[in-house]
Amino acid sequence: MPRGGRCRADGLTPTAGCDYQPTVRWIVLAALLVFASCRGSSPVEPEAPARNAAPAVVTPPPRSGPSVRIIRQAGGPVDIDVEVVREPRTRERGLMFRRDMDENHGMIFVFPRPDHQVFWMHNTILPLDMIFIRADRTILGIVKNATPETDDPREVPGDSLYVLEVNGGFSDRHHLSAGDRVELTQVPPASE
Repeated sequence: MPRGGRCRADGLTPTAGCDYQPTVRWIVLAALLVFASCRGSSPVEPEAPARNAAPAVVTPPPRSGPSVRIIRQAGGPVDIDVEVVREPRTRERGLMFRRDMDENHGMIFVFPRPDHQVFWMHNTILPLDMIFIRADRTILGIVKNATPETDDPREVPGDSLYVLEVNGGFSDRHHLSAGDRVELTQVPPASE
């Protein structure tokens, strides 16, 4: 009898003169595909945690530009990408006329020698926290939420070599305080 004769409607049960081999071939091919797709994806038993294992230490990726890391007395570090101002002309302008600044971004003012630093908010639109940093790279004090566009002096008692300006409220959100240690990366010294 020629191939392709009459077959039952279900296409699976042979009847006299029925060529059911194409159907069987498709079933075998489908089974092979399912089997092949499951290979290598067998369930893996999770490893039991080692007893007395130290917690994993997560190292942040290296920063590509100038940055400040504040090592808090209580808690982990806080990293801030910074713009560096180290010349008198750029220190005078600072963040004037800026309309926004990313949360973990700031501007660090670098002075030629430690001195009593006084800042103002003239033409500065953003509320800022001003973090005064000693020559030994510890926080001397913080002026919090300086009111924009005012000429009132902003200062803390003592001498600073650096002043870091960040968004207003940053110090409270990150629990920064006097005495916290500061690390500088790619922050050059002042140029008179």
